[in-house]
This record gives sequence, C-alpha cells and structure tokens, in this order.
Amino acid sequence: MEVDTAAESVPREATGTEKLHKRKPATQLSEIRQVLIPKTRKTALKENWMKIFTPVVEQLSLMIRYNVKNSKVEIKATDATPDLTYLQKADDFVRAFALGFEVEDALAMIRLDDLFIESFDVTDVKSLKGDHLSRAIGRLAGKGGRTKFTVENTTKTRIILQGSKIHIMGSYKYIQHAKRALSHLILGSPASKVYGNLRTVAANQASQRM
Repeated sequence: MEVDTAAESVPREATGTEKLHKRKPATQLSEIRQVLIPKTRKTALKENWMKIFTPVVEQLSLMIRYNVKNSKVEIKATDATPDLTYLQKADDFVRAFALGFEVEDALAMIRLDDLFIESFDVTDVKSLKGDHLSRAIGRLAGKGGRTKFTVENTTKTRIILQGSKIHIMGSYKYIQHAKRALSHLILGSPASKVYGNLRTVAANQASQRM
C-alpha cells in the first residue's frame, strides 16, 4: 500500500508575498489525526484506498497516508485547508470505515453535519455468555440479515454487528430508535413485535412531517 502518495495530491505551496498571506497558523499545520486500522480492516483499506484518499485530499484539502509501521491512517492539515473542522470530518470518516462501515456509508460523515456513531456491547444490555450470547447476536442479524436490514431501513441508520459489538450510524434521534429496537431483540422480544414497534415509530415520524 502506498504510504506517502497524499503529498503528491496536495496543492503546491504558495511563494513570496502570497505565501505570507495564505499560510495557516503553525498550530493548524501541526495538527494531525491518527486512526488505528484493525487487522480485520487492512485488506478492505487496501482495496478501497483511493475511495478514501480522494475525498479527503480533493474535497477537504488535507493530507492523508497510511503508516504501515503503526497500522494507522494519518491525516494532516495543509496550507490549502480552509477550515480546521475538516480534520474532524476526515477523522470521523476514516474511523467509521475502520469500524466496518462501507466507504459509501462512511462518506456521509463528511457530507452531513448531524451524523454520529454510537457503539455498545450486547452485554451492556444483558449479561449473556456462551450459547445465550450467540443466540442474542443471531437475533440481531436475523435470517439472511433480514432483521438488521429492517431496523436500518426503518430507522434510517446503518448498523455494523462485529461479534458482540454493535455500531450504529445515523442522526441522534434515529440512533436512539435503532438502539431501542436492538435492545429489545437482545432481551428476547420476538422480531415480529420489534417490527411492529418500528412501524409505529415510522408512522409517527411521517405524521410529524406532514
């Protein structure tokens, strides 16, 4: 994987008087974010590198590289970075990818300001072990992933099930709806009942928009 390719895509540095006026404060230029990439996401990172690299460099005017030695993606501001908050957007984007979200879904962290990720463990809801834990995780996914897909569509969220860890991406309000539905499933509620509750939530949301 390329390590320093980002440097080639960063706009060239201004010179002379122009350089004095356009250069950002030293504190901004020295700001750097690092995102650890788990072993399970290294292959995906390599396959999707240009999809990650391009929006960070071209849309946010930041430098980005993958440091092979410490398995971290490093993001840094440049002279052309218009706003230091772009660093946070890029950091959120790469972290979402590192958690397991598809690049296309993680990109929403750059485009939208009211998007968040909330993570919790199945055992935070109910103390489960062994087969009981496995069955609870199975209920969350459902046959062929149907349950997870239904919760995502109804609550306008994206959900990653990673062992007993659950990551939910969405607006704050919708994350709470999704988390409540998943918690009911963990506690043993039938999927049909959870679907019914979700349809009620969706209907209420629709009536409020009218």
